[in-house]
Amino acid sequence: MAYDDQNIFARILRGELPAIKVYEDDQVLAFMDIMPQADGHTLVIPKTPAVTLLDLPADAAAYTIQIVQKIAKAMQQALGVDGIVLMQLSGTSAGQTVPHVHFHLIPTSVHQLGKHAAQMGDQDKIKAQAEKIKAAL
Repeated sequence: MAYDDQNIFARILRGELPAIKVYEDDQVLAFMDIMPQADGHTLVIPKTPAVTLLDLPADAAAYTIQIVQKIAKAMQQALGVDGIVLMQLSGTSAGQTVPHVHFHLIPTSVHQLGKHAAQMGDQDKIKAQAEKIKAAL
């Protein structure tokens, strides 16, 4: 599948759409999921245009996972959670809804996950969680 530069994450990366940012550098952006499966649900995306993990160059994948780990540690500290579900869905048949590779960090148990992309979250609550995570970074 060819990369669609009009997908929602590409538009967020260009600043055309808002995001509640937790972390950003020249290669990666981490931001809050506005349809969270649990409180604190954060997305980490590489700035490299790639649809799935299999399309992402190895160096970008390696760097992105380092930031995933950094954000997970901050979430653990900021939100006082013991467990974080790390989820990466590659391809629509796997459940991927945005055609830009991304990693979900969800501070919950796999047994308590909410439905994926099902319900808009409380934006004020999400912003407060983002501030806690940013402070822990």
